[in-house]
Amino acid sequence: MTPALTLQKDLDFLSARVHGRRSRLAEGANLDELCRIRTVPELARRLYPGSNILFALDLQRHMVRELVRELSELAAGLEGNDAAFMSWQCVRFQVENLKVLARGFANGAALDLLRPHLVELPDGLELDEAPLANAPSFEAFAAAAPPGHLRESLESAREAYLAQPRPFILETALDRGYLRELLRRAGRLGGGEREDVLRLAGQEAGIFNLMLAVRGVFHYGLKPELLAGLRVPGSALSAGRFAAMLSAGDVKSAAAPAVGTVLDAAPAAADAALVETMAWNRFLRLANKTFRNSHMGAGAAIGYAAIRRVELANLITLSEGMRVGLDPRILRSRLIPRSPAEAADV
Repeated sequence: MTPALTLQKDLDFLSARVHGRRSRLAEGANLDELCRIRTVPELARRLYPGSNILFALDLQRHMVRELVRELSELAAGLEGNDAAFMSWQCVRFQVENLKVLARGFANGAALDLLRPHLVELPDGLELDEAPLANAPSFEAFAAAAPPGHLRESLESAREAYLAQPRPFILETALDRGYLRELLRRAGRLGGGEREDVLRLAGQEAGIFNLMLAVRGVFHYGLKPELLAGLRVPGSALSAGRFAAMLSAGDVKSAAAPAVGTVLDAAPAAADAALVETMAWNRFLRLANKTFRNSHMGAGAAIGYAAIRRVELANLITLSEGMRVGLDPRILRSRLIPRSPAEAADV
């Protein structure tokens, strides 16, 4: 009985910590206040008192490192399948580095130009960057990727990439490998939070499928049969709904099959950015629900991690807006959550 009691005490402690941290996140009034800041150095000092960060890219890299560190810490406070699910969240940032290197490989960019856009990763997630950036062929690039789900997903996209040698195909394959494993780990969870976490992971995979169809067809002009092979199975969007999206005549029609699954309502305009905004609004709603429903369990940590991810995206948008001198009102309108009307206007 003692180990079970110890685990419960640890979960209570972890849950108390994430509830305390949640109150300090850049949300609501806190986010409104940050939007009134006019310079990146001032934003950095507000977020990290005593820091001397001057540039937006340096601040963004620091924020990413902090989130990776926090996710690793949360995973260390969990056990079994809960820990496995949380630790996989860190792989998302390995995927982002791989996507930077994939763009470099596809476009022939030198590694020195790519390095400022790579984030520092903890032990076990580092990449051997040179063989990836300097790969002479698709096969060499895939072989230099970490073994396991990400490499396998790249290899499965070989024919698609050779038919359309664009970074989009490589980035899509990497996201697909990450999300398939995310769904698998979510399915292994037990306890009362399992269904909430499955919905949250399914929403993330659903956003991927939704934007794969919308951007793949209407931005990149890719053929439906090529895109169908890149879909992530197991998300809220069934194969039938995805097929209907691929055959739609415009963005608004393509988004219609996602209403009630990945979107809470139909978009008011045929605009891909609006559709994506609405999908991430739903993700944040589900993350908050997961956090609330598991007040003193692993679900609180998982919901918090998802909310933190949205916070990071908002803060990166905020720092970029400050870098280029955007009006604070315009900046605030570009952050999540925001109304569909706001998203359509910017």
